[in-house]
Amino acid sequence: MAERNRPGDAGDPADDEVFDDAVEDDKDVPGDDDAEPVGRGGTALAERTPKAKKEARRTGFFGRIGGFFREVVSELRKVIWPTRKELLTYTTIVIVFVAVMTAIVGLLDLGLGKAVLWAFGG
Repeated sequence: MAERNRPGDAGDPADDEVFDDAVEDDKDVPGDDDAEPVGRGGTALAERTPKAKKEARRTGFFGRIGGFFREVVSELRKVIWPTRKELLTYTTIVIVFVAVMTAIVGLLDLGLGKAVLWAFGG
């Protein structure tokens, strides 16, 4: 029975040697001299560097509540508020849509109720 060669045994190239050969072969691509190097780990590598910790503000209960309200106000400043005309238009559209849907559901309820009473002899 023949013995299998394991990686790293005599006669087999080591993994590092195979990788080095592959890297050397990549350098010989014609017309690729001025191309930018491609990172193997993606673009997020620069973002993985540890950043200095921010100064800890008040971490108590009231400090966290105050921080929450500061963030709420900050986000509300980013909102694009509708003009009065837009607000009235949107409100009218919503009221009309709700009225139409209510009428449709009401008519279906009335019709199906009558059909059930007719079918079961009410």
